[in-house]
Amino acid sequence: MDTTYRSVRDARDHLEDILDAAGEGRPTGIVRDDRRVAAVDADRLLHYLMSVHPSGAAVVAEADGWSIFIPGTPIAADGSTLDEAIDEMIDALRDYADEWSDSLRIAPNHADNWALVQIVSIASDDQLRSWLRS
Repeated sequence: MDTTYRSVRDARDHLEDILDAAGEGRPTGIVRDDRRVAAVDADRLLHYLMSVHPSGAAVVAEADGWSIFIPGTPIAADGSTLDEAIDEMIDALRDYADEWSDSLRIAPNHADNWALVQIVSIASDDQLRSWLRS
């Protein structure tokens, strides 16, 4: 069964079918002009992205606490305990994702952080904590 809808109107008329297909893991999408958009189950997407895009977070113990950063990004945080540093890092990641969506996505040195932003946008705080620790 073809679940690619060739217009927004057609997709709107079949929104339940699109959501069902995405939830079942079946390919589904919408074509608007020359642009294709995929509808996917968020949990499946998150699981996949986290498996192919490890955080790579570097954790450094310092005399007065902990620092955590993700190499190649401007995202870093500090805390007096490791848990506090990770909580601060989650806040920093969420702030970065907001800034990326607002303007950084078109900056050449940030454009490739799409997967990171998707992970941060979809994941719960607990999921991000686990991802940062792995």
